[in-house]
Amino acid sequence: MKKPLRFEIEKKLPNSLGRAGKIHTLHGVVETPAFVAVGTKAAVRGLTVEMLDEVGIEMIIANTYHLYMQPGDLKFKALGGLHKVMNWSKPTMTDSGGFQVFSLGAGYGSNISKILKDAPVVPLIKERDEEESKPKLVQIDYDGAAFKSPTDGSIHYITPERSIEMQHNIGADIIFAFDECTSPTEPRSYQREALDRTHRWGKRSLEYHKSKQEENSTAKNQALFGIVQGGRYEDLRKESAKIIGEMDFDGFGIGGSFDKEDLHTAVRWVNEILPPEKPRHLLGIGEPEDLFLGVENGCDTFDCVAPTRLGRHGTVYTKEGKIHIGNVLYQDDLKPIDSDCSCYTCKNYSRGYVGHLYKSREMLGPMLCSIHNLYFIVNLIKDMRRAIMNDSFQKFKSEFLSKYKK
Repeated sequence: MKKPLRFEIEKKLPNSLGRAGKIHTLHGVVETPAFVAVGTKAAVRGLTVEMLDEVGIEMIIANTYHLYMQPGDLKFKALGGLHKVMNWSKPTMTDSGGFQVFSLGAGYGSNISKILKDAPVVPLIKERDEEESKPKLVQIDYDGAAFKSPTDGSIHYITPERSIEMQHNIGADIIFAFDECTSPTEPRSYQREALDRTHRWGKRSLEYHKSKQEENSTAKNQALFGIVQGGRYEDLRKESAKIIGEMDFDGFGIGGSFDKEDLHTAVRWVNEILPPEKPRHLLGIGEPEDLFLGVENGCDTFDCVAPTRLGRHGTVYTKEGKIHIGNVLYQDDLKPIDSDCSCYTCKNYSRGYVGHLYKSREMLGPMLCSIHNLYFIVNLIKDMRRAIMNDSFQKFKSEFLSKYKK
């Protein structure tokens, strides 16, 4: 059977794992490294596909769990599938729903994120208090995860096979194996348990996907990525990369929890082991400084909600770092958000006007901020690609980060 995805490496970054390449799918080519816009419910919030095309987006990732909950994967299939529904002709991905195991479990109703910014010097050793830390909306067992709907309280049980079936119905070009994304605060004993579960679910996801490719024309054209987990533990990360890397996936996702300061180290542990001829996607990472480290350590694609989420709340990227457009400092500022930016927002509007829109709660304000942020991140990675191709990556990285304030 013809492979649904082809990856070619055009140039490697000397003395590192970084590379520039191309991912070929049924719906077109993605030049890597590349940023993937997050369209959780088959829409990037507040933006049309024409806007996304204008900022340079080459791929969108939607979320299987959310599309299953509304409108339902079978209804979504009846509407024509992801590309037709969105009127998007370029490549797409769907996350498996594994992140919701974390976000509706350990992360629900807390301020815990998958990135631990202030990690302890030594691994956490305190075991979980089962009563206090029991997931509020998720219960996990050997075969899958039971989700309690946050809207109506209904129970939905998702297995690896069901996750893949839903992704077949939704119809993205690249789909992901069902996994368990763990909290960075979980002890090693639980990370070990969850890792074994992720490997078992990955194998079942792959077996089910392959069993349906002959009879299902959509599945035949979908590439399946396995997901590497292991939290902040080097041995678990390397073990996961070896086990998942030996399975016949079309590419790989690097997921789970990280220590902010050592994210690049964890990525390198994994990418030194994963088959180099297959693409690697870093799930949920999108801050400029992290993107440089991800590219340098061998990741090809990235997705993150940060550009649009920050934009909706008035925070925008500039070459000197992030600013909040509603700050009184900018109320009379006639300059664009970033003087070096060529996005629609910066070509047409001033900081003062965009700040006015944001403070007035006009819908246009968050839209213009989101357009700018996506353009900034997308073109930052495109600049990284060009720098790899012309042997100037380290110079470009040094110059950018010397000006950019986190």
